[in-house]
Amino acid sequence: MAKIATVLTNMFEDSEYADPAKAFQDAGHEVVTIENEAGTVVKGMKKGTPVRIDKGINEVKPEDFDALFIPGGFSPDQLRADERFVNFAKAFMDADKPVFAICHGPQLLITAKSLEGRDATGYKSIRVDMEYAGTKFHDKEVVVCHNQLVTSRQPEDIPAFNREALKLLEA
Repeated sequence: MAKIATVLTNMFEDSEYADPAKAFQDAGHEVVTIENEAGTVVKGMKKGTPVRIDKGINEVKPEDFDALFIPGGFSPDQLRADERFVNFAKAFMDADKPVFAICHGPQLLITAKSLEGRDATGYKSIRVDMEYAGTKFHDKEVVVCHNQLVTSRQPEDIPAFNREALKLLEA
């Protein structure tokens, strides 16, 4: 089973973390939450869903994980201001490890300069940013690129996002 690094901070989109994390865990995968410091509690932006952080970013290395999960909301925009998270995400893309980004999640990948030439989707408000980053943007519920990157637009797309992410983890 896969060990999935999950980067998030306050103001993440509650369902875009909780629903995929549950699907991953139900399938037997390990979801490890990562923020600045282990033991802190971050909260979702709509329901205030509390999530206890398992590891601080300085405690982890990309090679310790099989996949990366980036929930949406305002969390990815905050994380991309921190070079440690940018480098962490870039390492997964460069190593061709599975990366799952929903809604605003691709913002972290934009800053990591990892979307050029990729097929992807994201929330409509970041479409232009993604296109400027060289992404071939598709307004679809889920886009899978190079059997590595799974992206979706919004909470309504979570079932398709989960389906394709789980398929990639089984491969």
